[in-house]
Amino acid sequence: MSDQTARKRIDEFVKAHGKPGTPVKAVVEPIGRAGARIVLVGADGAMGDVLTEDVETATQAVEAAENVEQAEWDRETTAATKIGPAHRRKMAKMRS
Repeated sequence: MSDQTARKRIDEFVKAHGKPGTPVKAVVEPIGRAGARIVLVGADGAMGDVLTEDVETATQAVEAAENVEQAEWDRETTAATKIGPAHRRKMAKMRS
């Protein structure tokens, strides 16, 4: 996915799950040869994913987005996520 497409998807997520004064958190994770994954955590606790070609593209997309801050999987970011029943069912199916 191009940098421009990644930024568009991030902007869409911010529009749906952001809140003025509370930035969306973005964790950039390398996923091997497949590229990089941007995990977004909205102000409402919603999670989203954006895949990119590499970590550099992911980082640039996050830096270019408004109302988004780069984060790590620290206590604050983890506590901000709200994982609902649908997501838990999806993850349970992946394990079987």
